[in-house]
Amino acid sequence: MLIEIQDDFDLEKIALSGQCFRVRRFDNGTYRFVTGDKVVYIQEAGNQKYAVSCSMDVWEKVWSVYFDLNRSYSDIFDKECHKHQFVHKAMVYGRGLRILNQNPWEMLITFIISQRKNIPSITKSVEMLALKYGHCIDTEYETFHSFPSPQEMACVSAEELTECSLGYRVPYILDAIRQVLGGILNLDVLSTFSDDRLLEELQMVRGVGKKVANCVALFAYGRMACVPVDVWISRAIENDCGGESPFGLFRENAGIIQQYVFYYERYHR
Repeated sequence: MLIEIQDDFDLEKIALSGQCFRVRRFDNGTYRFVTGDKVVYIQEAGNQKYAVSCSMDVWEKVWSVYFDLNRSYSDIFDKECHKHQFVHKAMVYGRGLRILNQNPWEMLITFIISQRKNIPSITKSVEMLALKYGHCIDTEYETFHSFPSPQEMACVSAEELTECSLGYRVPYILDAIRQVLGGILNLDVLSTFSDDRLLEELQMVRGVGKKVANCVALFAYGRMACVPVDVWISRAIENDCGGESPFGLFRENAGIIQQYVFYYERYHR
């Protein structure tokens, strides 16, 4: 099926944007995205058209939401691009990026794993968890495993998690499993909280600090004002912004702007 996306949308930039770690690119330029048990294969077809492997109903109910297509990133670009000289350069370089609306549980575990790991290492650990604890997903193109649910990880041991190259993060993941399965942390209810309370609640999980909490808030709950500050963003603030964070200029769009800056710092140099 062909769909049209009349907005900023670049599959390669989205895949490399450091917010999703289970995207696969095939040799023919097709990209595979997965959320829960839903899978889509998408390939650029020219003139803002894309070939997708799902029905229009599934595209609108699942993937349009996932790719945040109800928000105009072109309008955001026009509104924000001239507020800061360096940020303008980063926005031009990263144009086509989008913030993905991903599963809160997957984002919580993924960004706990992400601490002091590079992207290939994060991807490897996430895939090891999926293979070990997720269930099988068969498509006409491939067979792979889902990201495991809290229930699928209910009986995991510290020794088993250590085998997934998780190191010191093992007790953090065990605590997240315990809190979610025990009802201490209700990931659905968190969506009703203000940004500040959401960040506070997420940081009640062992090992979740401000950076990880902001990642989960931005990439799972669509809190576009939240700004994760990792090594790349810190470097941009120090080296390109004179030591002063520019993100206060962008208010409700600060998280989106952060993504342009991250992409620029990660790939431009």
